[in-house]
Formats: sequence, C-alpha cells, structure tokens
Amino acid sequence: MNRQRNYDVLHAGGVPVKTWTQGVPFEAQAKQQLLNVAELPFVKPWVAAMPDVHLGKGATVGSVIPTVNAVIPAAVGVDLGCGMMAVKTSLTAKDLPDNLFAIRSDIEAAVPHGRTSPRSGRDKGSWGQAPDDVLAKWALLHDDFELLCERTPGLKNTNNLNHLG
Repeated sequence: MNRQRNYDVLHAGGVPVKTWTQGVPFEAQAKQQLLNVAELPFVKPWVAAMPDVHLGKGATVGSVIPTVNAVIPAAVGVDLGCGMMAVKTSLTAKDLPDNLFAIRSDIEAAVPHGRTSPRSGRDKGSWGQAPDDVLAKWALLHDDFELLCERTPGLKNTNNLNHLG
C-alpha cells in the first residue's frame, strides 16, 4: 500500500526532525529550537513536532524528544499532554462504530487533559495524593534524585512527583 507521508522531515547536523506541520504556522524560532535539540548526542532516533508546535522556554512546546539514558528536565512536563502517549491497539475500523463520539467522550472523561480549573486549583483527574504504586517507584529513584538536586540548584522545586500525575 502506497500511503502519502503526512509529515515533513528537517535535517541539519543531528537526528531527523519529523514535523506534522503541513498547512499550519510553524515559527522559524521553534524550527531552530527543534534542530538544536536534534543535535544532542543522546536524542534518538528522531525529534517530532505536532501541529501545535511553538517556541517554548527550555523546550519546544508540542515536541516529542526521545532520549537514550538521559532526561531533559526542561522537556518534561512543559506541555498539556505531559505523560500521555499514543498506543497501538488491536482494534481495527470494523471493531469501531461509525460515529466515534461516545468513545471520544469516554476517553475525555477518563483522561486528564488541558486546564480544568483556575491556576490555583487542581485539574480534574489530577492526583490529590500520588498512588501507592507510584510512591513505591519514586522511593527507588529518590536518592539519585537528591544527588541530582545537589548538583542542579532549583531542580528540587520542580514539583516532580505531583506533576507526574
């Protein structure tokens, strides 16, 4: 099956940057920010940019930056979809109804997305208290995180555990 590609690929000195930006505005500054991060040695196998891409502080908003054995703190949690992922399922078109409204509504009700309250309150679906399994995993990382905090002032104030929810 010959499918037309629905994204463009930018090349500079690093890994390719796949951009789903056909027909939408794409700031030159955001493009340069993506090309810069694509040159980092631990970014693999490419960088991606969604249609809502725009210049961000520390990381390009609307970008996906996969890394190997590294975390870029500025690129974690700066977008509304933080922590979300696309997952391939076994469903095919014949398994689904013609109208997907009910399924989409169920997903939107179950998955936190966007701001649901003023900045002073918690978003619908966010944790008031992190679940026990998350706390157990965090306990395994805590000592290493403390070492990173000693080397990187300000990292401790990132609200990392609560933001992951």
